[in-house]
Amino acid sequence: MQESPKYWKGIEELENSPEFVKNAFSEFSDFLPVKESHASSDASAAPRRDFLKLMGFGIAAATLASCEAPVRKAIPYLNKPEEVDPGIANFYASTYFNGTDYNSVLVKTREGRPIKLEGNPESPITRGGLSARAQASVLSLYDKARLQSFAIKGKVAQKDQVDQEIRTKLAAAKGRIAIVSPTVISPSTKKVIADFAARYPNTEHVMYDANSQSALLRANGGVLPAFDFSKADVIVSLGADFLGTWISPVEYAPQYITNRKVSSERRRMSRHFQFETMMTLTGANADIRVPIKPSEMGATTLALYNEIVGGSSNTTNKQLKQAAAELKAARGRSLVVSGSNDVAVQTLVAAINQNLGNVGTSIDLTNASLVRQGDDARLLRLVNDMNAGTVGAVIFYNANPAYDHPLAEKVKSGIAKVPVSISLNDRLDETGSLCYYACPDHHYLESWNDYEPRRGYLSLAQPAISPLFGTRQAQDSLLIWAGNPQTYYNYLRTSWRGVLTGDFQKGWDKAVHDGVAVGSLSPAVQPQVAPAIEVNQAIAAISAAPKPSGVELCLYEKVGIGPGSCEANNPWLQELPDPVSKATWGNYVAVPREMALANKWEQNDVLKVTSNGKSIELPVLIQPGQAKGTVSIAIGYGREKSGRVGDKVGANAYPFVGVSRDNSLVYTGEVKLEKTGATAPIAQTQTHHTIMDRKSVVQEATLAQYIKNPKEVTEYETISTPEGPQKPNKVSLWQDYEYKNHHWGMAIDLNSCIGCGSCVIGCQVENNIAVVGKQEVINRREMHWLRIDRYYSSDAHKEDFETKGKLDTYAAMEDPSENPSVIFQPMLCQHCNHAPCETVCPVLATTHSSEGLNQMTYNRCVGTRYCANNCPYKVRRFNWFSYYSNEKFEDVNNHMFSDLGRMVLNPDVTVRARGVMEKCSFCVQRIQLAKLDAKKQKRRPKDGEVVTACAQSCPTQAITFGDLRDPNTRVAQIWRREDGERAFKVIDSINTQPNITYLTKIRNRDKSEFNA
Repeated sequence: MQESPKYWKGIEELENSPEFVKNAFSEFSDFLPVKESHASSDASAAPRRDFLKLMGFGIAAATLASCEAPVRKAIPYLNKPEEVDPGIANFYASTYFNGTDYNSVLVKTREGRPIKLEGNPESPITRGGLSARAQASVLSLYDKARLQSFAIKGKVAQKDQVDQEIRTKLAAAKGRIAIVSPTVISPSTKKVIADFAARYPNTEHVMYDANSQSALLRANGGVLPAFDFSKADVIVSLGADFLGTWISPVEYAPQYITNRKVSSERRRMSRHFQFETMMTLTGANADIRVPIKPSEMGATTLALYNEIVGGSSNTTNKQLKQAAAELKAARGRSLVVSGSNDVAVQTLVAAINQNLGNVGTSIDLTNASLVRQGDDARLLRLVNDMNAGTVGAVIFYNANPAYDHPLAEKVKSGIAKVPVSISLNDRLDETGSLCYYACPDHHYLESWNDYEPRRGYLSLAQPAISPLFGTRQAQDSLLIWAGNPQTYYNYLRTSWRGVLTGDFQKGWDKAVHDGVAVGSLSPAVQPQVAPAIEVNQAIAAISAAPKPSGVELCLYEKVGIGPGSCEANNPWLQELPDPVSKATWGNYVAVPREMALANKWEQNDVLKVTSNGKSIELPVLIQPGQAKGTVSIAIGYGREKSGRVGDKVGANAYPFVGVSRDNSLVYTGEVKLEKTGATAPIAQTQTHHTIMDRKSVVQEATLAQYIKNPKEVTEYETISTPEGPQKPNKVSLWQDYEYKNHHWGMAIDLNSCIGCGSCVIGCQVENNIAVVGKQEVINRREMHWLRIDRYYSSDAHKEDFETKGKLDTYAAMEDPSENPSVIFQPMLCQHCNHAPCETVCPVLATTHSSEGLNQMTYNRCVGTRYCANNCPYKVRRFNWFSYYSNEKFEDVNNHMFSDLGRMVLNPDVTVRARGVMEKCSFCVQRIQLAKLDAKKQKRRPKDGEVVTACAQSCPTQAITFGDLRDPNTRVAQIWRREDGERAFKVIDSINTQPNITYLTKIRNRDKSEFNA
């Protein structure tokens, strides 16, 4: 991918070109659809709309359904459109936001069909990073479970009929009209809702978040602080998983890593304390992690407040005192965050940050974040009003409270009592199936929209394909029902006229082209209302809080599935291993080892879990780092009407969410656990937990060691020779390769890798990697070409076995510590120069290229699997089945069983047949593309022009790829010893000479500081 933004074209550039307008109507006039009655008053909208429809048909048969007017014949490229070159990808800037997760993206299209998303480096918020959910969302475009037409009581209906009935009933509605949605960060959408409310004055817009941050908003006067972790030298997190799921991880991750990277020039890093119940992704990356019960979170926050503001506290927790001392020493360069939805806790956290002088540096309340705006109390009030019969109509806009709200049963009964119920959801989900009218929204890749994730930072979404089904954008539906004759596209343009100065069309084209813009369409966001409670009230509330006596429950969301409303039917995300547990396809009860031993529970034993008078059954997973006396369960599972992929995967834990006295949602509580006698295997991709002191696998050191002598933090194995000790790669029976043109290599910084899994999904999308399903994962047949190995520390060490002679020590080294430190290591084909796989293949299916790549020739492979047996890194995958077409896997690969689903496949990468080995290819298709582009310009590829899918996906830029033959590339500089003193190769002692080097993990702590 080229560096210049001009490579990413907005379709607006084509729309207004005279050549397009002239040729479109002269060449294709017979085929252009008839304009709808709901037509644009802006003439420029018609050519673009018609062009999208036309190209949708000419390129992919699946988009036939998107043309309202009959298409009489296919249209060949006699006069090829400027933007479409068969075999050449186009990129369009757009935006992904599903109510929880914001990403500015580039949509890669081939012949008019979106096949992959990449991060938009122009975005100052996400900086080119991308979450796993955003990566996978392109597959949801082709989801057959999407509702494909308007419906009345679940039966297909005509749009005009539905619109007429809805307008009539809304006009006659008695009582309040409610629009229920998750957080909306689109200023223009909010204006549409305001116009709708002007037409129907009794309208109320209720926003709620399934994983609520309502208390954080209330504690800060209705404002969600914008955090900047790059400006914090000391970070204290009280249960906030800000690298995994808390508020805006793709925004926070690169900020956090800014102060975690170390080098010859920068031998310092931030210090991170984490107090939490379960082992989160953020806790796994912390320098000092302290497990605490949910009931102790308030007291811990109060003790921290007293240490910092009051000067002292009665706490005996050494780590807490140390954290407070370091925060005070770093005033104005520190940050305290909390994941609690308790307004008292959040009030004290706000007071701590104010006292430390963090407001205005690491915290911005003026240009606040807007990605969480849900109000718990308003939805609770609406649910009660629905059941009381005082609501005349309810419209659900991408909201599913019949599933993801703790009062789901009351939501269901309330919908039945509302005279007019309308669903704008994209499918007949748990809520939509209860509504009388279904008016399905477009997929976001079929839509125009704008977003303002933080005040002053705008982004746009543009359609990359014509609507595949008979859907309509939700904003257009609201405009029609409000009697507004505009299309939402024209409405959007009008909305932006106040932001873009000068020549509007030129500014609009640039905004669409870049995908982002500076400015605001939202009113000034200031703490207009006082915090919900005063500090003294917060202290009193925490001090008076009851102490649970039984086992405590912590509810959380997973990095992949999240709250479960949008992602449940996506097989890529269902099969994405959880970064910590490495589990796929479902949730479980995470318990500490001590509790499991005391109750004689084994992993996979099924427990009956009871809380709030509700019960579910889930298997046990023994989780190191889980606080004593607690268990954790993920929300987002147990769907009933998401689609064939997501239905009945796991169990629904939302009924366990409580409601506090101040009407905030509570994600903790007491539980009763009973063994059922049944077992249910958990599909994990990794079941070994430690490296058993094998320094050749992964290496770590402390910052103090690094500062003292950077050259000695990494250990190198040697072998004895007549000339003395030598590194293994200096002694070989192999004839070394000579790379005359290119030598491709990679460097992975373990200090920057947070284990989020975005690279795993990026690799899967780019390379057409199959989903295999839960049972195949249990059979150890997952197909991911890239995995992230997670290693826990152990209390037993090799020297204990050697010096003390304890026979059980070596076995104990396999057991993780009770509160372990964690290392994440991306593992993929190492493209060894002395590749063990190449020497054993009887048919030369795996060979070495002249540029250092370990190649696979699929049509030569006969599936002996000798190469997999001989690979010390275990990164080769055997394709046991034709997963895309075997009926046995239709439920998990439902998207791929139709021509529609196969539209997501990358045509540059072969879809492998049954019975062959497959593995990472260093994205050879991207290498070849960059080489060809450079060849046209008679030059060599420049550094940064070849970016593998994994490197491109990484929000923290942990992966660097390039040409080792070019000494000026970043990867070559890292590989050179003087610039890469932390560099090591995995299992270097066997002299495979990998073309991937890793940089030693550095922790900002001493070993004595770790355990609580």
